[in-house]
Amino acid sequence: MGNCIFQQADDADVVSNKRINKLIKEDEKRLKTEVKLLLLGAGESGKSTILKQMKLIHAAGFSSVEKETYRSIVFLNIVQSMHLVLEAMENYRIPLGDNNNKQYISLFNEPPNITKGQPFPIQYLIPLKKLWSDDGVQICYEKGHQYALHDNMSYFYESLDRLFLQNYIPTDQDILRCRMKTTGIVETVFHLGPLTYRMFDVGGQRSERKKWIHCFEDVTAVLFLVAISGYDQCLVEDKDANQMQEALMLFDSICNSQWFVNTSMILFLNKIDIFREKIKQSPVKKYFPDYQGQNGDFKDTSYYFKRRFQRLNRSSIKEIYPHFTNATDTNLLRHIMGSVTDIILTQNLRDLVLRNVSNITNVPFLFHVESLRPFRINETLGRFNFVLYMERISTFLINLYASFCKCQVILRGIIQRKNLNHGNKCHVIPLANFI
Repeated sequence: MGNCIFQQADDADVVSNKRINKLIKEDEKRLKTEVKLLLLGAGESGKSTILKQMKLIHAAGFSSVEKETYRSIVFLNIVQSMHLVLEAMENYRIPLGDNNNKQYISLFNEPPNITKGQPFPIQYLIPLKKLWSDDGVQICYEKGHQYALHDNMSYFYESLDRLFLQNYIPTDQDILRCRMKTTGIVETVFHLGPLTYRMFDVGGQRSERKKWIHCFEDVTAVLFLVAISGYDQCLVEDKDANQMQEALMLFDSICNSQWFVNTSMILFLNKIDIFREKIKQSPVKKYFPDYQGQNGDFKDTSYYFKRRFQRLNRSSIKEIYPHFTNATDTNLLRHIMGSVTDIILTQNLRDLVLRNVSNITNVPFLFHVESLRPFRINETLGRFNFVLYMERISTFLINLYASFCKCQVILRGIIQRKNLNHGNKCHVIPLANFI
């Protein structure tokens, strides 16, 4: 976050360099450079995948030890998903398309554990291929939303030959697709621009939510994840409950909680890739009768769910920042996290302004952009984005400070643009060649 300078002066155009340097040092100590970001959301929303992406984008990626751990998880995901389908076939009384495939069912009752360096048991490869191509299995697979089948099954089953190679090592995409229930609290630390992020993932299932409470203190922002593709799916822990309805209820309680009165609320409507294809076959109106848009239309359906969440906000001063995401898309997540950083930087600025002006009225206010240099904001955002960012900050400062203190605001170092018009509230003093 950059640095802001606040000065009470009779002549705002004359500022001592010594005074500026002193204020810079004082404000540097007060600025927040560590961000505590809490990941919340119902189970299967993709929180753990977001943490994995942060390791890929902003940390050193996955170590060889971590990849070995995920290798065994890949095998468990493959076997357990087929076991779940076979159980559902029995419950729904769906027969196998080929009776010869019955001989393979017992393989999935007690799958072996994969030890370090051990290839996947080759005796599973043919049975997995046979069952995956079975008509009965495919019919039951299409009903997966009714019994909480993981959405990674087709990804792994379409790559069985690669996964069963003797020297198989999980790719980054394999690791992103892995599913393992989160219990307790998982912390990931990474650096993004001038900020250090401490990102926390907590268990999403109902039984885990009571453990969230001691993560709430001093939270900078809440990143709330929703599997938008879950509008027609049941919960892992309650087959009679709807994932989206559960997410709406949880978001209502989190967004309007006393713990998050002054906390930025960032909403990730996740798994849009699955959602985009699913709405063509599974009408939203069947599960949400109040939906009035066109069936199968991505723009209408996605906007409907975004508005459902935004309307739950009961605070006139809290803003919800929605994003449509695919947590397995690294490039998309990199772009969106840049927007998240922008939100947090602006919040830090707001907090700093309020701390400085709480006891001041009718005094000129000087914002000196030059003091942003120590925090390398220009390098972090790039030339063009920095200009846009500073324009946003100037508008924010003027609206906040001028209305709060009923005084003039002087901005030093802001580049003037045609769309930057603040009327009589602001006097702009450009600094040539600043950027």
